[in-house]
Amino acid sequence: MRSTLSPILCGLTAIAAIAAISGCGRKADADTAPAASASAPAAQNVGVVGVRRADVPITVEASGTVTALQSVDLRAQTTSTVAQVLVKDGQAVKKGELLFRFDDRADRAALDKARAQLARDRAAQADLERQFDRARELRAQNFVAQNAVDSAQAQVDAGAALLRSDEAAVQAAQVALGYNELRAPISGRAGIVAVYPGSLVQASATAAPLVNIAQLDPIAISFSVPETQLDALLAATRAGALAVEALPAGAAPIQGRVTAVDNLVDTATGTIKVKAEFANPAQALWPGQYLRVRATLRTLKGVTVVPQAALILRGNERSVYVVGPDNTARLVPVQLRQSMGEQAVVDGLDATAQVVMEGKQNLRPGTPLRIAAPASGAGT
Repeated sequence: MRSTLSPILCGLTAIAAIAAISGCGRKADADTAPAASASAPAAQNVGVVGVRRADVPITVEASGTVTALQSVDLRAQTTSTVAQVLVKDGQAVKKGELLFRFDDRADRAALDKARAQLARDRAAQADLERQFDRARELRAQNFVAQNAVDSAQAQVDAGAALLRSDEAAVQAAQVALGYNELRAPISGRAGIVAVYPGSLVQASATAAPLVNIAQLDPIAISFSVPETQLDALLAATRAGALAVEALPAGAAPIQGRVTAVDNLVDTATGTIKVKAEFANPAQALWPGQYLRVRATLRTLKGVTVVPQAALILRGNERSVYVVGPDNTARLVPVQLRQSMGEQAVVDGLDATAQVVMEGKQNLRPGTPLRIAAPASGAGT
């Protein structure tokens, strides 16, 4: 009896052990499945934008002041009273146009006196020349000594010098008389007239000007750029006419060209002065006006453009996240060539790459991506 139960008990024990082992295996598989599922990263929602290829102008902007190419303060060159004012406030005048006429009676009398003196001395000179001719004839006949001829010659020479002095006096009187008419030295626009008929004017450099005339077309704008842009500025001017735009508030840009770069850098501000010329037929630009100007130094042809917001900064390094072939995040280093407001020119990206714009702060290399619609205006 004992020998019959022993094999049976041994078989039951083996079956129970196999069942326990099988139960433990199933429990182990159930425990490891959630752990494996939890280790896979979740997909992140991101906004992307495509890389753009474009010709990018490199510009520099600065504040400028409009200045007239020519501006003249008219002052009297004689002390007199104003007889006529022939110019009005704000009038457009042409070069040579008569603007003021002064009381010229005293100067006319001085001119008449100088002319009379010249006439008198010419008559005296004619008599001296006749006397000289007679003295030479008498000398030829030995009726007078040689010193008589020499004396007559000296009187003729002195009379000739006196005539030249009289002629110079007449010219001086004519010049003085000419100061009584004040004409426009340039074409332009007159400012506010400061005198009226009957006003006393004086020949003084410190006296207030009678009127100012400024040339408005063409016109100039003076502005300053940082000395860091000097090399690019000079290279652009050597290559030809350097285009520049005036940006008046609320109006369309006005095209012009750089005409001069100053010969020194201002050590106090670290800037250099630049002068540009603009056609101004509509007089949209006015002397003394303060506005922004933009100069195009050069153009980068066919470069890669991405939004500034897509760049990741780590010290001096720049990188971006792009969408990989397996729809995961891939960190790509780039080289920044030029910053332009909200856009940046970079090297190191394929022309077909899609750059992560939004949600990059939550990414790591290899993170699965769930692409959302591109941010509005991100690629412009």
